[in-house]
Amino acid sequence: MSFYLPLGDDRFRPTKSTESPWDTEMQHGGPPAALLGHLLSVDGQRLARISVDFLGPIPRKDFRVEVSPLKPGRLTTLNEAHMIIDGRTAVIARAWHIAPGPQPPTITETTTADPLPAEASVFFPEKPDWGYGQAIEWRATDKTRIWTRVKHALIDGTDLTGQDRALIIADSANGISAVLPLDKWLSIPPTMSTALLRAPAGEWVHLSCRTALSDDGLGLCTGELYDAEGALGQVTQPLVVRAR
Repeated sequence: MSFYLPLGDDRFRPTKSTESPWDTEMQHGGPPAALLGHLLSVDGQRLARISVDFLGPIPRKDFRVEVSPLKPGRLTTLNEAHMIIDGRTAVIARAWHIAPGPQPPTITETTTADPLPAEASVFFPEKPDWGYGQAIEWRATDKTRIWTRVKHALIDGTDLTGQDRALIIADSANGISAVLPLDKWLSIPPTMSTALLRAPAGEWVHLSCRTALSDDGLGLCTGELYDAEGALGQVTQPLVVRAR
């Protein structure tokens, strides 16, 4: 099982595992973010930050990806990727990579997440056949804190990386920490930024998130990413908040 099938010539086919909870013909934002992040990888450097702009709903159709170098370098690299569906750019991602170096004299003590619960949780129980939700094992420790294990490969025939796991999950932050009832209110992130201190180790990634609302229809979701060893990154999503 995988989120995407490679078709050759930089083309891909999304599977049911990418399915949005709101429209079966659309993709959840997590898999596209992870795919573009995967394709933007730079040999000898680690992902430091990726910003992903969603230019509208993302159809669950065949698409191609174009990758462009913006700033090459030995220490830092900035590249951009476009997901193009039916001739239209649906998603744009820009990724900064940094080359690792010698350990500095001091490193920050890490904070840790809640212990992994023994029992699985159901995310959106009213949608039991939701593709993206079924592709992930969820174990909640609180209403806005949850452990996740991605069960499927990102691209068919490839191994799932720690970076893939983090980016597949990151776009779920606003749904996990929603303040208003999701069946009555839209809470849409037109863009998402994820910064990683390191890639997750192991299968489980924890997301601890919160959403704040303004008085004029905007919101801001922020979240921290953890693995069993401690904190590893942050995600930020500005939100369009409207009644359905």
